[in-house]
This record gives sequence, C-alpha cells and structure tokens, in this order.
Amino acid sequence: MTKRDIVVKIAKDTGLIQEDVQLVVQQMLDNITESLVAGEHIEFRDFGVFEVAVRKSRIGRNPRKPDSEVVIPDRKVVKFKPGKKMKELVVTS
Repeated sequence: MTKRDIVVKIAKDTGLIQEDVQLVVQQMLDNITESLVAGEHIEFRDFGVFEVAVRKSRIGRNPRKPDSEVVIPDRKVVKFKPGKKMKELVVTS
C-alpha cells in the first residue's frame, strides 16, 4: 500500500477531497519525521511506537576479500515496535 492508496481510501471513507487528505497525511508524516530527527519517540496507542536507536560500530568484511576488515561506524536507525492491538490483529489474520 502506498501513500496515494491511503489518501484515496481515506477520501472515499470520509467523503473529503483527496487534495485535503493528501495535505493532512503529508503533514502528519513530516511531523513524525521532524520529531524523530529531534530524538523524540512517537507513540500511537494500540498501533505502535517509533523511536531512534543507535547501532554500535562494528567490524565488517568484504566477501570478495575476507582478509580485509572494514569498520562500520555508529549510525542512527528508526525502530518500530507494534502495539498490542496491532500485534494481535496481524498474528490472528
């Protein structure tokens, strides 16, 4: 499902104009992104939690040259933990 599919479905379900729904969906996604960049976590009850975590640096290897080591630096990643209700619905479907 794409963002466009979500906009079309919401517009159909609510009777709102797709342009208005598009603006709201995009603004919501922008706000989530801005909050994650600021280091905040985003929590939607029964849906899940988005948070930023730091992956520690580690040593990697080039498969073509297994003798040479490559240092992979620390980096930030976004993690998602599904909420209880979402987990139950997905598992039972």
